[in-house]
Amino acid sequence: MIVFTSICIGIGIGFALWRIAKRSRFFFHTFQLFGYKQPAFHKWLAEHVTDVGIRTSHLFGLGVLIGGWILSVPNWALFMLWAFSFASSKRYRRDKPKKWLVWTARMKRIAGLSGVLGLFVVFLLVFGAPFQRWSLNLLLGLGLIDLLSPLIVSLAALLLVPVELRIQEGFKREARTHLASRPDLSIVAITGSYGKTSVKFAILEILSQRFPTLATPGSFNTPMGICKVVNNDLTDEHRYAVLEMGMRHPGDIAELCKIARPDIAIVTSVGPAHLEYMGSIEAIAKEKASILSFLPSGGVAILNQDDPFVRAMKEGLDCRVLTVSASGDQADFFATEIEYGKDGASFIIHSGTESHSFNTKLLGRHNILNILLAVAVGSEAGLSLRQMSHAIARLEPIDHRLKLNERGGLFVLDDAFNSNPVGAANAVEVLGAFKSERRVVVTPGMIELGEQEAALNRVFGTQIASSATDVLLVGPLRTKPIYEGLVSAGFDTQHIKVVNTLFEAQDWIQAHAQPGDVVLYENDLPDQFTEA
Repeated sequence: MIVFTSICIGIGIGFALWRIAKRSRFFFHTFQLFGYKQPAFHKWLAEHVTDVGIRTSHLFGLGVLIGGWILSVPNWALFMLWAFSFASSKRYRRDKPKKWLVWTARMKRIAGLSGVLGLFVVFLLVFGAPFQRWSLNLLLGLGLIDLLSPLIVSLAALLLVPVELRIQEGFKREARTHLASRPDLSIVAITGSYGKTSVKFAILEILSQRFPTLATPGSFNTPMGICKVVNNDLTDEHRYAVLEMGMRHPGDIAELCKIARPDIAIVTSVGPAHLEYMGSIEAIAKEKASILSFLPSGGVAILNQDDPFVRAMKEGLDCRVLTVSASGDQADFFATEIEYGKDGASFIIHSGTESHSFNTKLLGRHNILNILLAVAVGSEAGLSLRQMSHAIARLEPIDHRLKLNERGGLFVLDDAFNSNPVGAANAVEVLGAFKSERRVVVTPGMIELGEQEAALNRVFGTQIASSATDVLLVGPLRTKPIYEGLVSAGFDTQHIKVVNTLFEAQDWIQAHAQPGDVVLYENDLPDQFTEA
């Protein structure tokens, strides 16, 4: 009987620890997806209390404890019931995550301290004896660790804040020292609600024709991302460093510019991206404009004249200002005769008395604007429009940013990266330019738009109605405003299908799409925002 009881106890503890590990890993991942930001993580937890916070298994486990205490259930049965209660971890598995958990040094520290805090909870309960039986105390401790795992993760991260700040300040100091030793290096900094990455790679392609140029990879636009590139990749040969500067909260731009003060600053746009954290468009514009205050008197500000918020930034600047326009308006650099096709776009860029035709594989008016911003930088570096046109012709579309792919005769417009109102409208416009019999939009809608999210998604629905023949909405709750916009624009509801996951949408396309059809994938929500 002792051996049998021991086996049952081992099974019960094993299942409890397995579930705790799965659940904790889920919250580690989610916390990382929110950029280690406590307010965003807490808001998400508050919205998912009955989904991932308190589960049926916790209530069942509480019943096991109460029943074991009142009925004096033997330990072998108690632990087997506990194993049954916590055997499921399906909700905490992401079989096909869009972005995997990365075990960075910071995440390892958070996980380690979370484990210590969990053991402390068990120690207190086992030896604090709320029950008279050690087995009930142990199971209570394991149950509480499971229940409180998101708060334990948050507490561990909070306790480590002084450590993280000290480590980060060391990296920042190293980057500042490195850049201070390079007076011959010109720093090009790019900010804006949309288009930063596309502009960055266009600048890299242009400048690399003549100068050794370093650019931050992907979306390395945070303080630690920029520090990592400067500290590890910047060499004495580089003459330009092209840095993308992201922003979600007030003061983010200043923090980045104090690491790398720009010589040339670009503002691509101001829009409702991250409105949930900033509160208003005016606050976003003010934060984006703050990059210009870090320019030296001999610096250059390159501004998107087509954006009224960006256009207003040129007033009162103590530096040289260059403007660009993709709408035909007179500016220092502007485009005319824009034409689109399945192979990309063609247009003419004008600058002063100089004009030259350009061809690009990129699609959408917003990409013409991105190219104009990059051309302005190239001009400052002494390159002619003719020279830059060759670089732009070589420029490859960036994955998931309105990239056109052909798969077995099916044309796929992949615009799945971080959708926004301007980019989404441009993507739908490009879709409408195709003369295919079936034009399908697959979207879960746009997020992080604060109080305007529903209204902007409703407008997006009306825009889709003018270009698409079929619509697949991913997630019934988030896409409700898009559905309403489609209906208000008179779109046939027989051609609207609401699915729970992107995989269901792909199954529909595989079953119904024919060669020559065009499918636009507009946005792909991060894992923490998916409804299924």
